[in-house]
Amino acid sequence: MNKVKLLIVDDDTDISSQMKWGLINDYDVFVAGDRPIALEIFKKERPVVVTLDLGLPPQAGGVEEGFLALAEMLEHDPLSKVIIITGQNEKEHALAGIAGGAYDFLNKPVQLDELQVIIRRALYVSQLEREHRKLQKQLGGKTFEGMLGTSPQMQKIYEMISKVATADAPVLIVGESGTGKELAARAIHERSGRQEGPFVAINCGAIPETLLESELFGHEKGAFTGAHIQRKGRIESAQGGTLFLDEIGELPPQPQVKLLRFLQEQRIERVGGRQEIVVDARVLAATNTDIDQALKDGRFREDLYYRLGVVVISMPPLREREGDILLLAMAFLQRYASKAKRKINGFAPQAVRAIETHAWPGNVRELENRVKRAVIMAGGVKITPADLELTSRYSKYEGQGLKQAREDMEREMIQRAQARNKGNLTRTASELGISRPTLYDLMDKLGMGGNRAVRK
Repeated sequence: MNKVKLLIVDDDTDISSQMKWGLINDYDVFVAGDRPIALEIFKKERPVVVTLDLGLPPQAGGVEEGFLALAEMLEHDPLSKVIIITGQNEKEHALAGIAGGAYDFLNKPVQLDELQVIIRRALYVSQLEREHRKLQKQLGGKTFEGMLGTSPQMQKIYEMISKVATADAPVLIVGESGTGKELAARAIHERSGRQEGPFVAINCGAIPETLLESELFGHEKGAFTGAHIQRKGRIESAQGGTLFLDEIGELPPQPQVKLLRFLQEQRIERVGGRQEIVVDARVLAATNTDIDQALKDGRFREDLYYRLGVVVISMPPLREREGDILLLAMAFLQRYASKAKRKINGFAPQAVRAIETHAWPGNVRELENRVKRAVIMAGGVKITPADLELTSRYSKYEGQGLKQAREDMEREMIQRAQARNKGNLTRTASELGISRPTLYDLMDKLGMGGNRAVRK
C-alpha cells in the first residue's frame, strides 16, 4: 500500500532531517530547502500535506518567500494542507498564513508527537474534501432528489423512499426538527407517478386552530364572518398530486375526524358546504412530536395514526449520520460561498473540531444556517468557530501546546480569583483550593510576582 506523500520545506537541514526521520516510517517524505525546489517537488509529487517554514532563502530572515510558496502551492492544489512552522514570537505571521489558506501552524521547537496529531487531522479533513469532490463528479452536481448524505443511515432512507414512491399509500415521516422530513416527502412525490401533479404542503402547527379547518378543506361563501368568496382548501388543491401535512401531531381533534374520512373515502366537504367533492390526492405526513405519547394522551386519534402510518420513515438525526456532518458542511460552504462570490476554501482546524463535537440539536437546518452565516461573517479564506458561532471556553487555547495552554489557563484563573477577592491572596488561595505558599510559587513561575497586591 502506497504511503501518503508529505513535503517538508525548511532551509535548516538539521530540522528537516530530524523531521524526516521522525515521519518516514508513516509517510513518503520529500524535503526542500527553498521555494523553487519546493514548488518543483509539489507540482511533480502532489503531496497531501506540506510543512512550511516561512523563513526561506534568499531572505531567510523574512517571511516573503514563505508566503509566496504558500500562495503558489494552494493555487496549484487548493485541497493541499499546509502546516506553517513558526517561531514562538512570530504568531502573527502564522495567523496571517492561516488567513492566506494554510491549514494550521506549529511553534518551534517542533514536538514530533504534536506534529503527528496535526498531520493526521489534516489528512482526515483532506480525505473528506476529496471524497466530496469525487462524489460531486459522480453525481454530476445532483443529489438524491435534493438530499445529500453517504452514511449507511441515509442509504437506508433513499432505499425506503424508492420503494414507497411507486405505491400510492400514505406515508408518515418522523424525526427531529431539521432532519429533512419535507425533503423526504418531496423526494417521494418526485419519484412517484404523481410527479406531474402539484405538491401541496401545509404546516399544521403554524396555522391558528380557528382557520385550520378552512385552510385544509376550503369554505363556501358566507360560511363564516369574512368568508366573502368560495375558496378551495389545500386538500382540493392537491388534486392529482401529493398533499404534505407537516407537523401532523399538532392537528386539532375536529380536523382529525374530517381528515380520517378523507383518507377512507377520498371525499371532502368544504366548511359551510353540503356537496361532497372527490379528491384524488396522495397524503404524506410528518411530525417531530412523540406520536406514541400523543396517542396515550388522547391528543391524536389511533385510527388516524394507522391510516397515515401505512409506511413509517424515521429520519436519522444529524449526530447519528456517520461521516455526513462535514460532507454537508462543505457542500453548504461551497453553495453559499459561490452565491456570495466569496473566496473561502474551507474550514479552519478549530472549526472542523467544533463542527464534529457540536450536538446539532437543530440538525441539518441548523448546520446550513450556521454555514450560511459564516460565509457572510468570515474575514479570511477559512471559516473559524467564531464565524459559525461555535466558540467554546477553550477556543482561545487552540493552536497552543499543552504546556502553554495550561499556563495561560492557570494565569487567567488566578487573575479572576484575585479580582473577586480584591487582591487578598489568602482568600484567593482558599478559593483555588491550594495553600498560600503554593500560590506564591505558582505566581512566580507564571511571571505574576508583581501582582501580589495584598499578602494576608
